[in-house]
Amino acid sequence: MLLLPVEWFPLNRPSPADFLHMAYNISTPILLLKLTERSPKTLPRSIIYLCVIAVVMGTSIHLVADSITHHLVLIGYQLHLSIRDNPIMMNLKPASLVDSFELLYFYDETLGHFMWYIPLFLILFLYFSGCFCPREEEPVMPQAGWLLLLPNALYYWYLVTEGQAFILLVFTLFTMVAMTLHQKRKGLVNDSNGLFLLYSFCVSLGLVCVWVVCLWSNADLRKKYPRVIYVPQPSAFYTLYRHPKSYQ
Repeated sequence: MLLLPVEWFPLNRPSPADFLHMAYNISTPILLLKLTERSPKTLPRSIIYLCVIAVVMGTSIHLVADSITHHLVLIGYQLHLSIRDNPIMMNLKPASLVDSFELLYFYDETLGHFMWYIPLFLILFLYFSGCFCPREEEPVMPQAGWLLLLPNALYYWYLVTEGQAFILLVFTLFTMVAMTLHQKRKGLVNDSNGLFLLYSFCVSLGLVCVWVVCLWSNADLRKKYPRVIYVPQPSAFYTLYRHPKSYQ
């Protein structure tokens, strides 16, 4: 969206970002299946298949709702406001149309994210559970792993902030650390793949904390996210500061 803004394309047609999202919906399930096939530990196939199906459904729901939402930005929709507080929603006739947009928002921000993120993190954790080796064979993470660490952590940061999955990230990381400590008692340590996942989650947690601290005193975003766990979405920040047309 930064390189090819949505306003360059017709409102009634998908943008390049939408086509990339479609490609993500196809490639991610394949990559997850390939990842589990390479797991040193035999994973329950039925659970993996159900998780992959849920990821496909969740990302597909999110694709449609997200595409419509970003097109609405061009006609004045403000992502940092709630649906009923948006000026264009206040002018809708009949007023009951707002209920339909709230349903769309529920599919996008709630149902779609739950069906996408929970199975995704579960698959990553199941893969992590097999990434252990005897202490005497403790490997060193290769240079390629260090080079990919930050991009991977940035990807998790975006998933967590945009999907409001901070609790899921903390819970998954806590479980990973607990499993690592438990396996150490058995004389096992993380192999290079396990270290990569563990370090990626740690760095992404740090990035989320930096993101929250930087926007802690933002009154506009505070109004949109009044919850105790305050994690603003990048899309709301984008329309608030990088998309001034939506406020004209």
